[in-house]
Amino acid sequence: MDWKAVVGNNVRRLRMERGLTQEELAFEAQIDLTYLGGIERGRRNPSLLVLSRIAMSLKVSPAALLVA
Repeated sequence: MDWKAVVGNNVRRLRMERGLTQEELAFEAQIDLTYLGGIERGRRNPSLLVLSRIAMSLKVSPAALLVA
């Protein structure tokens, strides 16, 4: 299983459900916009700290980003 793709798809889906742009989510999570784009495309491997920042910004648990 490609976990980078799983996380990326979940981040994109949750971000869009909340009506956020990549820029808004990146700002809220305090990460670089291009890094967030790479995560959503499944090309970047985010650290646990980054996953937790994204999850907090999306108001979900970090585990929600790992649901396959």
